Amino acid sequence: MASILKSKDREFREDANKIDPFRLMSDTSRSRKGIKPQNLNFDLRQLNPGQFSAPYHFHRYAEELFMIVSGTMTLRCPEGMEVVEKGDLIFFEMGEAGGHQFYNHSDEPCIYLDVRTFIGYDVCEYPDSNKVLLAPSFEIFSKETAVQYFKGEEKVMEKWKQAGGKGE
Repeated sequence: MASILKSKDREFREDANKIDPFRLMSDTSRSRKGIKPQNLNFDLRQLNPGQFSAPYHFHRYAEELFMIVSGTMTLRCPEGMEVVEKGDLIFFEMGEAGGHQFYNHSDEPCIYLDVRTFIGYDVCEYPDSNKVLLAPSFEIFSKETAVQYFKGEEKVMEKWKQAGGKGE
């Protein structure tokens, strides 16, 4: 069955846990209707003047497609800055080449459709702040604390025996 989200039922609300100048708003009609996409996620977003969509980031395991429905805003991507406006489609591939951030430089709200793939998990990197986010748990780590694969494994036999294993 088709799920229709009528424009008359739209209600934009600020996304949870946002701070200035990152007060992105999303239409709540999808969640009110109980629509829970499996692999193709989407939101209708509103970015008000003077606000950023999110910190500059890219996804390792998700592609995104944005369509500007009304208004205008500035896109930051690896190639630089570009103004996007009503009717524009913007595709972001996986990885660093798909890095992006929006800023509403105008005096009017900008509304856009955000469509993204979701395969059950994602890793999102934030180059400006050197963070990594794991989804869907939304755990955030600093890349500065990255360690080698075998760090802390030097006493493996001791741990093995403590767990009840037999060995030399």
